[in-house]
Amino acid sequence: MRVGLDLSPLRLTRAGTARYVNGLLPHLRELVDVVPLTWGGSGRATAVVRDTVWYPFVLPRRARRLDVLHCPSFRGPIRARVPYVVTVLDLGVLRHPDAFNLWSRTYSRALVPRVVRAADRVITISDFSRRELVELLRVPEEQIRIVPPAVGEPFRPEGERADGEYVLAVGTVEPRKNLERVAEAARLAGVELRVAGAPGWGDVQVGGDGVRFLGYVSDDDLARLYRGAACVAYASLYEGFGIPVLEALACGAPVVTSEGTPMAELANGAAVLVDPYEPSAIAEGIRSAVARRDELARAGPAVASGYTWRRGAELTADVYRELA
Repeated sequence: MRVGLDLSPLRLTRAGTARYVNGLLPHLRELVDVVPLTWGGSGRATAVVRDTVWYPFVLPRRARRLDVLHCPSFRGPIRARVPYVVTVLDLGVLRHPDAFNLWSRTYSRALVPRVVRAADRVITISDFSRRELVELLRVPEEQIRIVPPAVGEPFRPEGERADGEYVLAVGTVEPRKNLERVAEAARLAGVELRVAGAPGWGDVQVGGDGVRFLGYVSDDDLARLYRGAACVAYASLYEGFGIPVLEALACGAPVVTSEGTPMAELANGAAVLVDPYEPSAIAEGIRSAVARRDELARAGPAVASGYTWRRGAELTADVYRELA
């Protein structure tokens, strides 16, 4: 079975979508014949051309002799000549459009419903995101399949630890990551906050007293930061899953995350849950996580062990076989 996999998201981001695709890819290649499909670079102008030319016109023609076409983000053709799979990690751009740049809001409002409607199957990553697809886009439940993200090397409890006493926040610097409230919470708790993530958009300010912005870091450095952290504060306002929470749990780091979200479902009792809109609540969560460090460090790896990229690839290949 020859599967055309759109790898363009890898040129646009190193965050959630890229981590998901890169985690699945080596295992998918062992299960099916993956034909990589991509065009363009990482610049903003190139991204606009990709959205307006590559997806609607070029990609469908490139895929016409394949058995299945898979676009692992909600950017894709609005019609395809072969069985067609789209992965939707989350619908934050529709649920919270003000947290995204103008082009993403415009594209998503106009085309995401059409892209998803054109797909024969829609893969998503959590039960929460499945419910969002049904509610916001009226996707029939029988067309949706859940393939959760996973965690692997180097994210494990054993290994080097970063030095210092600090709380770690991980994520692209953009509004829904809630980093300004996390920074205020860290100051209330009297701890240093280190922020690991690429610059993003939305005029989010993460500097100031007690805050160190590390920028993008390698996976090896990120694992060291997880292991060395007094706790990891991931108080995002909206996610489809929350890969940094899974990585932190796998490294044995105490985690503070947002109640009523997929991260709370994922943690399954192995994290401290807080109201992400209240810095004082996040600060109290930080204090609680630090106090419960030994307990949470034992619980986290046990939860994370249930998520493997091999299993995710097998579930994805099953979706292809339904269609081919």
